[in-house]
Amino acid sequence: MRKPGVVLLAVVAAVAAGCSGAASSSPPLTSAPSSASTGGFRVETVAGGLEHGWDIGFLPDGSLLVPQRPGKLALIRAGRTSDVRADFSDVLVQGEGGLMGLVLAADFAKSREFTTCQTHQEGDRAVDVRLVTWRLAPDGASATKVRNLLTGLPVNPSGRHSGCRPTLAPDGALLVGTGDTARPTIAQDRHSLGGKVLRINAKTGEPLPDNPFFSSADPNERRIYTYGHRNIQGVAVRPGTGQVLTSEHGPTFDDEVNLIRPGGNYGWDPSKGGTDSSYDESVPMTDTKRFPDAVRPLWTSGNITEATSGDAFLTGPRWGPNEGALAVVALKGQKLLLLHLDAAAHVTHVTLPPEFNEHFGRLRAVRSGPDGSLYVTTSNGSDDKLLRVTPV
Repeated sequence: MRKPGVVLLAVVAAVAAGCSGAASSSPPLTSAPSSASTGGFRVETVAGGLEHGWDIGFLPDGSLLVPQRPGKLALIRAGRTSDVRADFSDVLVQGEGGLMGLVLAADFAKSREFTTCQTHQEGDRAVDVRLVTWRLAPDGASATKVRNLLTGLPVNPSGRHSGCRPTLAPDGALLVGTGDTARPTIAQDRHSLGGKVLRINAKTGEPLPDNPFFSSADPNERRIYTYGHRNIQGVAVRPGTGQVLTSEHGPTFDDEVNLIRPGGNYGWDPSKGGTDSSYDESVPMTDTKRFPDAVRPLWTSGNITEATSGDAFLTGPRWGPNEGALAVVALKGQKLLLLHLDAAAHVTHVTLPPEFNEHFGRLRAVRSGPDGSLYVTTSNGSDDKLLRVTPV
């Protein structure tokens, strides 16, 4: 394992080198050599014994739901972890696919419904990535399937680039970041739900009438909010603004954080305009030569990849100078990055809290809890943790 200081120098060098093919450059990454420089964080283990915890849902009674990629759901209550009985036998657990993102219904206190993203199989055949709505029993011991909210998202039998992160917007819309399943044409294909941000009715899965392509005859295109993405892993809404920021995996360069603009093309096209049937990952993440109007990223990792995963905002004055920063966690980079933003969501600087740099391994999910704390899951595959992060 590399020392954190060496990692930091590598990241700084990569950002200074610029982002390949993008028409914007990232602000410099600044070191956080001591607790004082970031205000200091306290990191506590809420639960262990998990396996690739993929997301976090906060129940009204203070319990937490954590979906695990191998097709398991954990309920964490008062420091104790129990399995929620549910039929996940049709979940395709392969590679990056399995039981993934989770979001509670806005009326969970009444309906007890929540929705998961999951790769679906029938027999031994990969069928799709789908959104499934469940109802949690009053005692939290089991969950029953209510409906398939949305089916037909593309899937790769290997599980590669499955996405899939759902987040509720303040207006009640369900935003879903999806992956391109490592197929060359999908990200730019507005008839496919892969490589997109979708915006749908959280109860019915139907497209919303103010979506940018709602006049299309194709119901898939009507659900699309943005396109041209590679593999979105995080979707976060900035409090008080309605701004939606996503974090996205690059290939071996240019992980991105993007500000979502309705109807925007984010410029990923490994088919090179349909001229290449291979999945050419040497193309720019944001190809501004092929797509001059492509939306430029707010931040990129430059000439390396951190494998940025979830993102969430730090909320509340208790965070001091870090209030309002976007927390982005990384799998390969094994760190938490804080992106400090101005009112227009431009990144002014980035800090790396030293409490995280390679201390907990791969980090998958990050969500802001009702108490204002930050919750993070690890994704190492053995005795994974749910962590609670608070300012000192």
